[in-house]
Amino acid sequence: MMADGQSASPARGIIEPATLVAIELAARLLRAGDLVGMPTETVYGLAADALNPEAVKKIFAAKGRPADHPVIVHLPSADHLPRWAASIPKDALALARAFWPGPLTLILKREADVPDEVTGGQDTVGVRVPAHSIALALLQVFGSGIAAPSANRFGRISPTTAAHVQEELGERVAMILDGGACPVGIESTIVDFSRDVPEILRPGAITADDIARVIGRRPRVRGEVEQGGGMHAEAGASGDMNAPAAPRVSGALAAHYAPRTPLRLVEPSRLAGDAAELAATGRRVAVLASTMADPQDGRLAWRAAPAQPAAYAHDLYANLRVLDALGVDLILVEALPAGAAWTAIADRLGRAAVGSGAEDDET
Repeated sequence: MMADGQSASPARGIIEPATLVAIELAARLLRAGDLVGMPTETVYGLAADALNPEAVKKIFAAKGRPADHPVIVHLPSADHLPRWAASIPKDALALARAFWPGPLTLILKREADVPDEVTGGQDTVGVRVPAHSIALALLQVFGSGIAAPSANRFGRISPTTAAHVQEELGERVAMILDGGACPVGIESTIVDFSRDVPEILRPGAITADDIARVIGRRPRVRGEVEQGGGMHAEAGASGDMNAPAAPRVSGALAAHYAPRTPLRLVEPSRLAGDAAELAATGRRVAVLASTMADPQDGRLAWRAAPAQPAAYAHDLYANLRVLDALGVDLILVEALPAGAAWTAIADRLGRAAVGSGAEDDET
């Protein structure tokens, strides 16, 4: 009790074990227009009532996120889709049945009363049902859609533990539900169904081949252009020069998921040599390698990453945070193998390299 007889305000930014009592408290905070750190299978989300424009604005203020960037709405189940989407193509419904709960976001034409703050003023909305018991429990208690982009400063490394959320946002968030380390570790696959041809706008754990097996056709993939009967990558291309512009979605900027330390991708054959040469000039160098053995060079901070893609993705953001905290001059990351299983991880590392080294703009 304070000296004037009034109760002190509860501490903010506290990590709470995800008991039923804590989940019910989190739901009450959301209904009151506050922000909650919420675990999902992909990354931790910064949760707000998706039908409360003022609450959603708090997400943007806490993250330092541009107001025209849409946020994904998390739903208790696919039964809630008609509340948010004006139309649901049969292929989109088939994917929801196949992969929800799971790391798949569908971009659909929005219902008219979905707040502009959620959609970035667009005529589309991104929705998914997360595959995490705590997220689903919170959604069931809350009973409606929860807007929840990654719970970190805009453009920075996504959080995969409750401690990461606390480090990033502190008292900007009312409470953080602790769900342990996120099982997947990278953000959901985003598939756009707002135009004639389904298109993957952000790769994730669910691949184009996974989608094709469900809907009977391969989706277009942002960054791939058809050429000579095959596909090749081209940054920023839609695969159809005559197609209308894709909607804006989370994680599509060239610079994203980035450490403050400059990061460079290096081919395996050059990794050890480049690291040693840089260290010889007095540069402090950290290395993340999945196939190259630690050369036991005392001048280098060497960190081993898993060689299997699912495990690599699970550890990726935690590994980048550890290396970013070392205070080195440069992070070298071993370039990844080719193949669909590595596509989403390569996407995150490519964007991390572009965005690395820049300071935050505080709001």
